[in-house]
Amino acid sequence: MNYTTYQKTDIEGIIELFQTTFANSEGEAEGKVIGAFAREMMETTPKEDLQVFIAKDGEKIVGGVMFSTLSLEDDKTAKLLSPMAVSTEVQGKGIGQGLINHALAVLKSEGVDIAVTYGDPNFYSKVGFAQISENIIKAPLPLSFPEGWLGQSLNDESLEAIPGQSGCVSALNNPELW
Repeated sequence: MNYTTYQKTDIEGIIELFQTTFANSEGEAEGKVIGAFAREMMETTPKEDLQVFIAKDGEKIVGGVMFSTLSLEDDKTAKLLSPMAVSTEVQGKGIGQGLINHALAVLKSEGVDIAVTYGDPNFYSKVGFAQISENIIKAPLPLSFPEGWLGQSLNDESLEAIPGQSGCVSALNNPELW
């Protein structure tokens, strides 16, 4: 498995991965929503605010994860993991965990302090995320599933409360995603 940063030639394959994976697990309508969300993330987010990592099996993209800037009222740098997908055919083989671990290592090497996500605690705990309250880091929008607000320190310091609001990139600034 090759874990790497995407190239412009990978964009359509990444969007197809998100759409197909979510259609297989959540239904065709959800697949279209997540595919459109992935496209919006890649087309509207400034380059400096988005990092996209992929898992390739040969030439085929089988996993994708996006990290975008989470603005904090603090001097800490933070990235928000969303969305994430692994092709249905290869799920359960550790590819998602490998991809996220690769991405987190790159972010850490670049000096990012904190990674957060909003998802399944059972899955994301396998790659170092732990449930956090909004007293630690306030979510950019109201959470419909507060148990899914997860974070981890990438700088070997404990995750301390960061006062104030947070902000996300425009593609994530949609209450339906939260």
